[in-house]
Amino acid sequence: MQKQGRHNWVVLVPCPFQGHTTPMLQLGYALHSTGFSILVAHTKFNSPNSSNHPDFVFLTMPDNFSNHDGPFEIVDALNANFKAPFKECLAKFMEKQEADDRVSCIISDLVLDFPDDVAKDLNIPSVALSTGNALFALALSYVPRLHAQGLIALQDSSLQDLVPDLHPFRFKDLPLSGFAYMVKVLHNVIGSKRSVSAVVWNTMDLLEHQSLAQLQQQSQCLFFTIDPLHKIVPSGSTSLLEEESSCISWLDNQAPRSVIYVSLGSTTSLDEKALVEMAWGLANSHQPFLWVIRPGSVSGSQWIELLPENFREQVGDRGCIVKWVSQTEVLAHRAVGGFWSHCGWNSTLESICEGVPMICWPHFGDQKVTARYLSTVWGIGLELEHGAERGEIGRAVKRLLVDEEGKEMRRRAIELKEKAEVSVREGGSSFNSFNALVEHIRSF
Repeated sequence: MQKQGRHNWVVLVPCPFQGHTTPMLQLGYALHSTGFSILVAHTKFNSPNSSNHPDFVFLTMPDNFSNHDGPFEIVDALNANFKAPFKECLAKFMEKQEADDRVSCIISDLVLDFPDDVAKDLNIPSVALSTGNALFALALSYVPRLHAQGLIALQDSSLQDLVPDLHPFRFKDLPLSGFAYMVKVLHNVIGSKRSVSAVVWNTMDLLEHQSLAQLQQQSQCLFFTIDPLHKIVPSGSTSLLEEESSCISWLDNQAPRSVIYVSLGSTTSLDEKALVEMAWGLANSHQPFLWVIRPGSVSGSQWIELLPENFREQVGDRGCIVKWVSQTEVLAHRAVGGFWSHCGWNSTLESICEGVPMICWPHFGDQKVTARYLSTVWGIGLELEHGAERGEIGRAVKRLLVDEEGKEMRRRAIELKEKAEVSVREGGSSFNSFNALVEHIRSF
C-alpha cells in the first residue's frame, strides 16, 4: 500500500505534436488510475492545456519554436539542446518533494533521446512510448538493406512494384523522406541507441502481432501493447487546439451512417488546387459531409476563403465545415459512416475502435504504410491517390457510403471494433499488457 501522502511519480515527456501528445496523456490517465502521480514535462510550444488535466502536474521547459518550424527540425533541436533544461527542471522538482516521495520512472516519446540521458544521470529508470505503429518500424528496418542493394533510386515506373520480402508494401509506401531521422527512430525501437527497459506500443496485438514479434526478436527491451488507451481509462481533452461542438447537433439531424467525416490531422497542409478538388468532390458525391479545415492548413489562406465561391450555396445544409472537433466523439456518432483521413496512427486507431471504414489519403511518415495495410490487409480502407480530381473523389465517397463494397468494409470494421473491445476487458491482450506494464514500473 502507498503511504498516505506519498507520491510515486511517473514523469511523462511528450513530443510536442498532437499525434504524439494524445497517447502520452492517455497513458498518463491510465497510470494515474492505478495510483501513480503524473508529472508532464513539456515544451512551451504546443503545450497541453493544464486546466483539462487537474490531476496532473505540469512542468514547462522554455523554447523558441514556432508553427513555421518543421517537425524533424524541432525533434533534432530538442535532442540537441534540451538535456540541460530538462535535467535542471526535474532536479528542482525532486528537491521540493517529501522524503518518502520518489520518481518511479521517466516515460518519453520514442523519438526523443535527451530524457534517457537525464534518466541515466539522475539514476531513474526509463521507458519509451512509441506513438506510431510496428508496421512502420518494420518497414523502416528494410530501407537500409534496399539502399545497399541499390533498389531505392527507382524510376517513377517502378514505384508500384512490390518490395521483396515485405508484403504487401510497394516501394511508394516506404518511408523514404527524412531518412536519417527515420533511421534514428528505428535504432530507438530496437534498443541499440537507448537505455530504456521497455517500449510501450500505442497499438493492439490483434492488429500487429506478426510485426511486433519480428521487432521483438531484434530488441532487448520488453514490449507492452496497450491500445486503445482511451478505452482503458477515459481521459480529459488532449487536443492542442480548441474543439468546436456545434457539429454534434448537425450530426444529430443526419441519417445513420450517411456522413463522410473529413479530417487530415494536425500537421497536414494543402494547396489551393487540392482544396478545390476536395470541395467539388464532396459536392458531387451528394452525400452529407463534416469537413475539418484547420486554420492555416491551406497555403495562402487563413481558413476557408479559398473555397470556390458558389460551393457553400451548392451544398447548403448537406455540408458542415468546422475548424477542429473532438474526433473520438464524432467517430462514435451514429450518423458517421466513413472517415476520409490522412491515416495518422491515432486517427486510424480511433476509427477502428468505432467501426468506421476509411478513405486513405496519406502524406508522410507512417501514414503510407498504415494506408496500405488498411486497404489490403485489414480491408477497411479505400486508397485515394494524391492529385485525385473531383470525379474520383466523389466516386470514392459513394463507394464507401453507398455501394456494397463500402458495406462490406463496414462489416469488417465492426468486427475489428468488437475485437478491440475484447482486448481491453479483463483477460484481454491490452488489459493484460497494461497490468504487466504497471507491475514493471512498480518493480523499479
